[in-house]
Formats: sequence, C-alpha cells, structure tokens
Amino acid sequence: MLMATSALLSAGLLTACRGRVAYTGPEDYPVRKGSLSEMDYTPRSTEFHLWSPAAEEVQVQLYETGAGGDAFETHTMAPGRDGTWHVRVKGDLQGKYYTFNVKEDGSWLGETPGIFAKAVGIGGQRGAILDLSGTDPDGWALDRKPELGGPEEIIVYEMHHRDFSIHASSGIRNKGKFLALTEEGTKSPEGLPTGIDHLKDLGVTHVHILPSFDFSSIDETALDRNRYNWGYDPLNYNVPEGSYSTDPSRPGIRIREFKQMVQALHRAGLRVVLDVVYNHTSNARGSAFEKTAPGYFYRMKPDGTFANGSGCGNETASERPMMRKYMVESVLYWMREYHIDGFRFDLMGVHDIATMNEILAEARKVDPQVFIYGEGWAAETPLHDGADLAMKANMAQMPGIVAFSDELRDALRGPWDDDAKGAFLAGKTGEEESIKFGIAGAIAHPQVDMERVNYSDQAWAGQPTQMMSYVSCHDDMCLTDRLTASVADLQPGELERLDLLAQTAVLTSQGVPFLFSGEEILRDKKGVHNSYRSPDSVNAIDWSRKARHASVYAYYKGLIALRKHHPAFRLGDADLVRRHLEFLPVEEPLVVAYRLSGHAGGDAWKEIVVILNAGRKAVPVPVGAGTYTAVVRDGVVDENGLGTMTGPELTVSPESALIVFQGN
Repeated sequence: MLMATSALLSAGLLTACRGRVAYTGPEDYPVRKGSLSEMDYTPRSTEFHLWSPAAEEVQVQLYETGAGGDAFETHTMAPGRDGTWHVRVKGDLQGKYYTFNVKEDGSWLGETPGIFAKAVGIGGQRGAILDLSGTDPDGWALDRKPELGGPEEIIVYEMHHRDFSIHASSGIRNKGKFLALTEEGTKSPEGLPTGIDHLKDLGVTHVHILPSFDFSSIDETALDRNRYNWGYDPLNYNVPEGSYSTDPSRPGIRIREFKQMVQALHRAGLRVVLDVVYNHTSNARGSAFEKTAPGYFYRMKPDGTFANGSGCGNETASERPMMRKYMVESVLYWMREYHIDGFRFDLMGVHDIATMNEILAEARKVDPQVFIYGEGWAAETPLHDGADLAMKANMAQMPGIVAFSDELRDALRGPWDDDAKGAFLAGKTGEEESIKFGIAGAIAHPQVDMERVNYSDQAWAGQPTQMMSYVSCHDDMCLTDRLTASVADLQPGELERLDLLAQTAVLTSQGVPFLFSGEEILRDKKGVHNSYRSPDSVNAIDWSRKARHASVYAYYKGLIALRKHHPAFRLGDADLVRRHLEFLPVEEPLVVAYRLSGHAGGDAWKEIVVILNAGRKAVPVPVGAGTYTAVVRDGVVDENGLGTMTGPELTVSPESALIVFQGN
C-alpha cells in the first residue's frame, strides 16, 4: 500500500485529506513554520510534533528501552497548522524512548523516530527523550573556534575514525571512536606522534571526518565484529553514529563524546568539517521520510519509482520547500549544538542551487567563516533540471561554495574509472594544460587554453578558493595504490618521488588543498579500489610507516608550512592570480612551470618559480637570468634554503619538483 500511495502522490492523482484541508499531491503540502523539532523535553512534560500533512491519524508510542519490548503508552496526536501533529505528555520522561506511526490511506506506515530525531536508542529505530544540555562536556560553553583569516588559508585533512586509530600501532586507547581524537601524547611503537598530536604537527587547518551521523550499515549491538563502512548510508541525519561511541546503548554518550572530540580538536587549533549525505538515504521505502510524508522528500518518476541520481537507489528532492528547510535546519543544528565549522556535501550536484545558497547564507549567520564544499557532480543524471543543480559547471551561481577539481586530480593520476590508466605522473603527455588549470584554481587565466583542459571547456570558479585541489580521497584507490597500478615498470624510489610531486601540485595550487589521511606516510589500501566495506586490515593506517617514510612526512609537513608562510601560494583572489601567476614557456613534455612575481600577495619573496617535472629524465627549464635560492629540491623542503642555482636555465631532477625564489 505504501508503494501505491507514493506512486499516486508522485503523479498528483491522490487527494490527501485531513479535516477540511485537501492536497492534490506533495507539491501542495504546506511548510511547517518555525523549528522542525519533533521532541521538546522538560521535567514536567514532553511535547511531540510531527509534520505529516497527508496523515489521517498519527500516534506516538513510548518505550522503556531503545530496542525490544512493547510500548508502555500510546498517545494519539492532534492535527494542527501547517500539516503538523502535536501531543503533550505529562510527567518526566527523561530516559524513555518514542516512535511515531502515521496512518495514511487507511494503512499504518510503520514506526519511525521521526525525520529530525536528535537522540536515538541503539540501532537508531527509536528516538530518545533526554535533556541535551546534560550532554555538554565540561567547558563546552567556552569552546572557541580556531582563528582563520580567510578561505585561502584552509588546508583540509580527510579522515575516517576507524582508519585513523584502529591499528595497534596507533598507540590510541579509544580505537575507532570519537574519543580517539581527544587523546594527547599518543605515539607509534617508534615513538613518533600519532592521533591529534600528529595532526597538530602536520599543520593542517581543518579535519574532515567522514560521515559521523547515524548510519545504517553497522550493527551497533555487535561491535565486536570486524565490521566497517564509510557511512554514506544515512539513517538519522542529526544524531552521531553509535558505533563510534563507547556505548551506543546510552543515547547521551555518543552525543557527549562527539562534543568532546570537537572540543579537543578546537583546543588543538583545528576546525572540524562534517561530511553530510543529504542526497539519498540508505533505505527509501523504509526511511523516516517515506514513513512520514510518502512521495514528498524524494524525486519520484511518473511510475512511482525513485529517481537515482545518487547511484544508491534514490535521490532526495532538495528543491521541495520542506526538504530545503530540513537541510538548512540540519546544518544549523550541527553548528549550534556540536560547534561544527564546515560541511562537505556528498554528490552536491544532486541538490539544487537555491538550496545550497540558502544553506551558506544561513550558516554564515552562525559562523561567517563556515566552510562549505562538495562534489560538483552526481552519480547518475538527477531527475531535475541540470541548469538548476549544484554542478561544477554552475559554480558561478554559488559564490562562496567550493567544488572538487577532478580536472587536476585526473590530470595528475589518471581517470577515476580506470585504475590501470595513468596520466601526468605515469609519464603520459597531454595533461599539462589541465594541471595549469588546477594550479590557477579553476579560474579564467589568459595562459590556460580551455580547449585542452580534460573535462571543462570553460573556467567554472569565480575565485580560486572555489576550487578544491586534490589528487586522492577516500574514494577510488589511494595515491600509493594508484601509482603502483598505473605506472609501468615502477622502480625503487620512484613511488615516493611521484607521490611528493603530486602533492606539490596540490599544495602550491591557488585552490584549497585537500589531503587524504595517511598519505603523508605513504599509506596503502592493498590495491582495493572501493574500500567502503573492506575490513580494518585493508583500511587501517599502519603508523609504523611514519618512521619508515620519515622523509615523505617531512616533505608534506614542509610544504604545508611553506604554503602557510608564503601568501603567494594562496592569493585568494582571481585578479591577483591573473596579475601575479605567469606560466613559463616550456618545450619539454611532462613539465609545468610557473612564476609568482612582484611580491605576490605581499610575500617576502619577490619572485618564486615552481617547476613540476614528471618525466624520467632531468630537464633544463628557462627561468631568466639571475641567482635563485632553492627551497624545494630532490624531495626535500627547507625554507632556509637548499643552496643557490643560477639562471637563465634551471635543471629539474626526474620526477620531482623544484621551487626557488629571488629577492628576500
């Protein structure tokens, strides 16, 4: 019956009646005014609210436990304005649990904790009644966000909770938990910093945590099993994931421990980005959305089936007023309740432009420096006008929002759909223009020939800080595995050289740099392309690699410091980039060279030259007469200088980067 109802509502053929109000379809549903809160607790009473415009009847059921057992009370809710039902239950219900059940078209849709549950029992099937203020850790009211000058200063580090801390070598006690990022003084067996101390030492500014809301793929009642998932299967969007807490059976614990994590990262000078997945749910038919307002929150085909722009079986309808309101309010809730500093939108191209712009505008009212970015594409073609979607090509309509550059990524390492096919790093010519496009920050630059850029025929970033510069992330092979798979006859030492070359392009790009956790110590994932449910043996970071690859770590750390100390690498303004960044004429293939001139961005160095050589031979590059001081050469970074070099040509070693400067 649920499927039939959704199909009819999608087609606009069913009239849903409640009292004297009739709706011909979801497009006519009213928008709930005010907060979307569904449970408001006080010691004297608890009020329940549920937006379900087409419902004939709505009940709230109360339970003693978060899972199992029968309801000890059932209360019928009363219809109110804006399609919202209400009931007030007297008495102190702290520690109890609840579900809603909606009757529509003569059938009960099934129990749900609601669409905006803020606390849940184990397994996420029942909402939990508690006073959220009791979940605040000591000093939470004094929590302060680290200072940030502007988006050009951001350097993002993407991590998964289990990957980062689960390995025995991490030295972390709370392995795979939110609390792992609160432990100080943790070390690898070789005595090198791990955990939060590692992040501080590396020098990144933002920690991007993979989905940490309540997702469905992990059985929270059986955490002794070696189960793993990235978390891109949303269950309850506004509740922390229970498997990352020390006790998922106690609703307040996961909330408190998530806050402790954010608090510790802020104290360490790190801002926190939450990966959000509003584009689909793990289960469409059985989701809270469908059990509340069937056919409304998803884009539905005329035959009543779900559109699939997410590639996961369904796509949400962000353009519908209540879904838009939901996304905006959810983001604001994470900012206010959990002090989150930024959001990465999974498959942002599924969402509409107006929704993304409203999210940014409202989020900036809470934190003017909030950082919002996402994937400017979809998995399949969404069921919505492409001109109205938050795709990379439409970024001009979303100033202040950032998109990943697959142009730079794939020009460096090769296409996402063929692990064995390499590009610049593998010695394939023809990718140089796409790398130049990424170096400039995806803006229009007079020296970038867009006809030779791989995926875009026109610049899509209004400002360089609208482009996320990266070569790898949790998706696809990690960089180490990709190089191993795509570079023919890989020689000893070559993997390390190419890895450093790739990240030099990323960290000297005018875009916002993004690093995948563990690659600073040559992490691998045993060649697995899509490790979203691979075991810890594949995904865990082996921290003993930090000692084995100390020179790699020093290079990453040194490049990060170089970028932070020299504003020429992060001008943050398209006109400044066009004025100060000049690509040098190079006849040799597999070489990209450019100059940052005129004390760019107020830099202490008058002239900076960056040369990237992916070829297997040393190459002389014309740079102009004069004496230059090298600060990056042959896999070493030293801002104090690595010796001098004399023009008019500088020779760059095979598969390496050279950075020099003049005029201190």
